[in-house]
Amino acid sequence: MKRTARRGIVIDKGARDFEAALLGTSFNAQDPGRRPDRIVQANDVEEVIAAVKRAREKGLTIGICSGGHSWAQNHIRDSGMLLDLSRLNSIAIDSEDGIAIIGPGCLAGELNAALVKHKLFFPVAHAYTVGMGGFLLQGGFGWNSRALGLACQSVIGIDVVLADGTLVHASERENPELLWAARGAGPGFFGVVVRFHLKLHRRPKFVGLKLQVFRMRHLEEVMAWADKVGPDVSPTVEFQMVFNRKATGIFSHGIEVLAPVLTDSWREARDAVAFINDTPLRSKASLNLPLMPMSLNMMMNTGEKTLFLPNTRWTADSMWMNDPIDPLLPALRKIADSQPAAPSHALWLNWNAPPSRPDMAFSLEARTYLALYGGLRGTAATPADESWATDHMRALQPHSVGIQLADENLGRRPMPFMATANLERLDALRAEFDPDGRFNNYMGRVS
Repeated sequence: MKRTARRGIVIDKGARDFEAALLGTSFNAQDPGRRPDRIVQANDVEEVIAAVKRAREKGLTIGICSGGHSWAQNHIRDSGMLLDLSRLNSIAIDSEDGIAIIGPGCLAGELNAALVKHKLFFPVAHAYTVGMGGFLLQGGFGWNSRALGLACQSVIGIDVVLADGTLVHASERENPELLWAARGAGPGFFGVVVRFHLKLHRRPKFVGLKLQVFRMRHLEEVMAWADKVGPDVSPTVEFQMVFNRKATGIFSHGIEVLAPVLTDSWREARDAVAFINDTPLRSKASLNLPLMPMSLNMMMNTGEKTLFLPNTRWTADSMWMNDPIDPLLPALRKIADSQPAAPSHALWLNWNAPPSRPDMAFSLEARTYLALYGGLRGTAATPADESWATDHMRALQPHSVGIQLADENLGRRPMPFMATANLERLDALRAEFDPDGRFNNYMGRVS
């Protein structure tokens, strides 16, 4: 989303500024072809309440946008109202009680920068410009989430405008079913969260990165090794492989072995990433950098500047899997061989979910996560490039236990994203709190 300091206005379809305002709500340069009837750029909570009441009076459905990082552009739908919350970006930190209250339009990098001053931490999104509203609602796979839990687990309360225009607070004690739903419902949540109340954590004393880079001819060996060592990697390490056409240091097709680490000392971090140096594959690496101290904001900004370039048309898709790597290797080779030009990339993430989570809407994860991000620029892309992410995920469906909402593609490939019982409970709550279907349901599902 293109952030602006200008006050928000109401823009109807056909108005001179409508197209720029609509497409400006998405970091994805793809034009989805869908058009709402009205865009409401809310400046405060009162304007959100008024917009919801107006939508109810006029019989309009509501789509919601906070940061615009939805790959599938969930917020842009045909007809109805698009409610832009990007201006609700306040941050209030109570360092004594370890609590922050933020607006949905607050960016991940902004919150992290504010917390640094207080030596406090929250598992914010990995990219600086991700809006915290959508990030928290879909679960929140943030920095240090393997150790601290999903970001939504640290949401202790929400202030939400319901379908009838009333503003209510939800916590474990007050309207707990709304908090349950807000922890993982993502774009299927049936209200407008205007404030999130967050539990903060002590800030890790050391943040750093360990990096190795292999040429793509070593794919099978690297992925087999990564799958073998993954379960024993410390939860303080975000162990991942990125297939990149312009891999760091070699500027050609390669596999970046990335290990961001957040601990309380350099020694602890060094021990946590030692497994990368100890691998028998080390001699085959084209680049092997030592553990480097690096601020979280620097990592967030670097990722955006190298992988998530502006003016790019994106398609993404994902899958959770528990299967061993061997039967997946031929498919991974096909993914790499057909990978479009940079900034398209593939992510293999060692997740190894804990045996249990708190009771919440979020309820589907697995041992390993695979996501494909097709990033197309200019006019040279082929139809195969356009469908690269979806086609390969569809081919791998027999190995999948479902998808993650953060990288979903439900409009193209509907797949499970929540445990069946949780989805049934969520649908029952939607029927109770939004009986007229005022808020858009998931793409690919009928309200």
